[in-house]
Amino acid sequence: MMRAVAAATLWLVLSFANAQDLKPVKDAGPYVPSPQSVVSDMLRYADVGPEDFLIDLGSGDGRIVLTAAKVFGARGFGVEIKDELVKKANEAAHKEGVADRVKFLKQDLFKTDVSQATVITMYLLPDTVNLLKDKFLQELRPGTRIVSHDYPLTGWIPEKYVQMDLDDKVQISGVTTTLIYLYVVPARVEGRWSAKMPPAVSRQPATLQLRQQLTRVSGSVRLDGKDVPLEEVKLRGDKLTFRLTGRRGEFTGQVKDKSIEGEVVNGRIREPWSATLGG
Repeated sequence: MMRAVAAATLWLVLSFANAQDLKPVKDAGPYVPSPQSVVSDMLRYADVGPEDFLIDLGSGDGRIVLTAAKVFGARGFGVEIKDELVKKANEAAHKEGVADRVKFLKQDLFKTDVSQATVITMYLLPDTVNLLKDKFLQELRPGTRIVSHDYPLTGWIPEKYVQMDLDDKVQISGVTTTLIYLYVVPARVEGRWSAKMPPAVSRQPATLQLRQQLTRVSGSVRLDGKDVPLEEVKLRGDKLTFRLTGRRGEFTGQVKDKSIEGEVVNGRIREPWSATLGG
């Protein structure tokens, strides 16, 4: 109930924002800045660093992208629909000496190509956040981190979830509650995989059957004519781990397109295994 009130209040507080000449696919709502302390936490929880390319959807005055560049060494760009905010953010990038690494574009966030990102950040209204889910799955590479301020991606399991109280939020949402959600884009693993197992597991070709609902994965492997359920299955980005019921050893593997390469670890013994989708 409190979050529903907060979302409604968010609309009311800034309902007088000026309309702009660029008409987006959907109005993502008025500009509401994340408090600077939240910005720092969002970037810290996502482990942003010099190797990252960050895209902020609804970048406002640019504070998230600018902080990512100045403090964490990242590159990237922000997308904003309002002219004056884009101009202000680009001026700040030059003034703060990071214009060679970041920029700000007047652009519809729904039409923005986000495939280059290793990190996505956003502070958008709940319906906008959830309209972006399919876009994220289609365009982002497995392992890309998504950080959302206050509103979750419905149906996704967050890698991290942080709740805190900040007085700065009262003017924005009417409550002190502040939420940060961190997600990792999963690889697509659902299907039938032809697997080569270590001799200790099976001397015959094995069949790995995986079922997937976003980050939730379950399945079984057919060994020597018997189906053995998988347990403790975890998928984080392109990293898959699982165990076989009633057997020792942990399977780890990296998913790349239609193949998985990894190893089975049993104490000090490490042996390779692999799988090919549909093979």
